[in-house]
Amino acid sequence: MNTKAPEKNFADIKDMTFERALKELEAIVGKLERGDVELEESITIYERGEALRDHCDRLLKAAEAKVEKLTLGADGTPTGTTPLDKDGNAPF
Repeated sequence: MNTKAPEKNFADIKDMTFERALKELEAIVGKLERGDVELEESITIYERGEALRDHCDRLLKAAEAKVEKLTLGADGTPTGTTPLDKDGNAPF
């Protein structure tokens, strides 16, 4: 089953901060949980919610990449992570 929202133009989302996107996403979830919107609006705001969730996910992954570096063993397999310093370098 494909859970990705249909492609819509939510251009304003790409410039949102994580906090702003999360706040709007929480408001959408609240509306949907209360059931106080009509079907067509529910579909529209659900799709926007999916776009907001995807945006938040991308921002979180980018933040994680800035604060952790994957460490590899001698054979090249991952062994854990190392915190990055402020310049993006792993301490050795």
